[in-house]
This record gives sequence, structure tokens and C-alpha cells, in this order.
Amino acid sequence: MEKTMSTSKHRRVLYDLVLTALMTAVLAVLSQISIPTPFGIPLTLQTFAVALLAYVLGWNYGLFAVGLYLVIGAIGVPVFANFKGGLAALIGPTGGFLIGFLLMALCLGRTRRLKHPLFIILLSAAGLALCHLFGIIWFSIVSARPFIDAFLLGSAPYLVKDILSVILAFFISAGVNRALSKIR
Repeated sequence: MEKTMSTSKHRRVLYDLVLTALMTAVLAVLSQISIPTPFGIPLTLQTFAVALLAYVLGWNYGLFAVGLYLVIGAIGVPVFANFKGGLAALIGPTGGFLIGFLLMALCLGRTRRLKHPLFIILLSAAGLALCHLFGIIWFSIVSARPFIDAFLLGSAPYLVKDILSVILAFFISAGVNRALSKIR
């Protein structure tokens, strides 16, 4: 009996790790769908992908997936928007938004087992807000711009798209989670 439980636990961990790797790959692929903007920060599906993986994986594996994505990108694999990679992308003006994805994954992933819509909305909004706030502060420091300028250039033009991305990811994740529950 003990051997069976151990095997079952190992299968579950393996399943979670494979799903995490898959969602990390989804994030890398969706990061390449990019529309250049005059602000220097492209419109991408990164926010959608981070929200989707957080809602599907939960906070712990969601953090792991985003962390893995950041490490892969930091060592030079071109997984960031516009096929960028390397440490320079993480410490450059938009690096704060990339690192902010960790905060977003943490908050959105915490909603996974919640049933009350108000708590889901609040945590989702907090995750997106923290990601943007971290990104704005970083952008302001690295580009030596006042905070308000960093907000107007690096955040404001993307807020509606990011809010819609989080909402869409939430609804898509519900279907993904239903499908995954049948094979878990």
C-alpha cells in the first residue's frame, strides 16, 4: 500500500512539473507575438500568458514557471519579447515588468482555489497592479525619468490590454482546468 501511495505521489509531482514546463513554453511562445509601439515597449501576450499559467498552475508552480522563464531568458535564450534574451533584457528599462510577472503569478495563482468572485477580482487586480508598479518604478530608475513619465510611457498605454488579458485568461483557464481535471 505504501509503495502505491509513493508511486501516486511521484506521478502527481511529475505531472505538475511537466505541466509547469509546458506553461513556461506557452509563456515563451506567446511572448513572441509582439506589436512594436512608439513607446519602446511592445504590445505582447506575455501578460495573458502569465495570467493563464498562474490560474492553471496555482501560485507555487506559477512562480516556478515564471522563474524558469526568467532564468532561461537571463542565460541568453531568446524567450523575451522580440526574441530577446540575456541579462541585459532583465536589467534594462523593461526588466521590472518581467520581474513583476513573479508578483503577478503569486497573486493570480492564489485565486486558484477561491470560489468568491470578489476575492478573485481583488487578488487579480492586485497582481496586475503590483506587476505594473514594479515595472514603472524600475523603468523610472533605469531610464532616469520621473515616476509619472514612466507611468505614462511604460504602463498607461498597456493597462486596458492587460486588464482584458487577465480577464480572458481567467475564463480560458476555467476550461483548461476542467479539461485537466479529467486527466489528473
